[in-house]
Amino acid sequence: MFGKITARELADKQDSGADDYVLIDTRPEDSYGSWRVTGAEHLQFGSAEILSNDQKERVEQLADGDEILTICGKGATSTRLASELDANGFEDTSVVTGGMREWNELYETVEVETATDDLLLIQFQRRAKGCLSYLVGSKTTGEAVVVDSTRHTDQYITTAAEHGMEITHILDTHVHADHISGGRDLAARLDIPYHLGEQATERDPDYDFEALKDGETLSVGDIDIEVLAAPGHTTEMVAYRVGDEAVLTGDSLFLDSVGRTELEFGEEGAENGARMQYETLHGTLLELPEKLTVLPGHVTVENDGTYANASPGELVGAPLEEVHSRLDLADLDEETFVERMVENVPAKPDNYESVIGINRGVERVESDRDATMLETGANNCAA
Repeated sequence: MFGKITARELADKQDSGADDYVLIDTRPEDSYGSWRVTGAEHLQFGSAEILSNDQKERVEQLADGDEILTICGKGATSTRLASELDANGFEDTSVVTGGMREWNELYETVEVETATDDLLLIQFQRRAKGCLSYLVGSKTTGEAVVVDSTRHTDQYITTAAEHGMEITHILDTHVHADHISGGRDLAARLDIPYHLGEQATERDPDYDFEALKDGETLSVGDIDIEVLAAPGHTTEMVAYRVGDEAVLTGDSLFLDSVGRTELEFGEEGAENGARMQYETLHGTLLELPEKLTVLPGHVTVENDGTYANASPGELVGAPLEEVHSRLDLADLDEETFVERMVENVPAKPDNYESVIGINRGVERVESDRDATMLETGANNCAA
């Protein structure tokens, strides 16, 4: 009989450096090619398929005596393959329960080292999508805020409680296009204010929020969080400067790029968005103290599941001076910058129009299953 392994257990295997297993992905070629677990090998297999001799030989070659793990979208075809392998004498076989959907909901947490004794700053990493969110708190007063919450909100409450903190405000940097924000739900659950930048009114959201003005400051204990207008990726984009320690840049600045500009503005408005992005980059973000740690809203996750600038469980962040030095876009004049932004447009995030509609409050998602389906896949918010 074949066994079962959870997505969390698979992640732990990866992180331990284990090399005594092979992971076989049974999804169609296009799904596997666009987004997969690091190290996964491909063997497309159907839900009613019988293992052929060629497929058996292929698995034998891939496994070479090691444990065999199977994975698919949600566990159906990978379970079928595991069953067939078991019936054909492969003794050490397990299926990853929940498949890529379960993998898509794994998180890691990293505490950011700071020189401010009172500051607690924690980065939450959504492992497969690369979404990053934050808890910013005062150890003295026990007050904390959450920035860019995903819809899996329990983790923020639990983490705050583990550190003896109470969440008092929920902040989003912008109306997200690649994942469903949990900000409003978390704020309602805790009966606390939900905030966006003041320009969010231009997006016509169908809900109330407390607007934050450029230059306004929120405080948790003695920790000041300054609001910095950072339009470009979206009209209402803001960054949050946390004292003299860090700047939470949302999708205005990543460690290796800046936010794309056509998801809100459309192809016809992408140039105007790019000019806003240029001004934000040179007039605001790169004018900040170079020692501030840039903590972005996403990390690039490659098609093969690897991180572009870190590994899961490692801090995704770098001093501003380092980010500036390796950001080739920063050295371009405005016209060349705009041309590069408009012409080099990557594939759009999956279901981005629906996700934006949900985050504006003008569309609804009926179930957790529907939300999972909408969010499947890596983010594509960088230029």
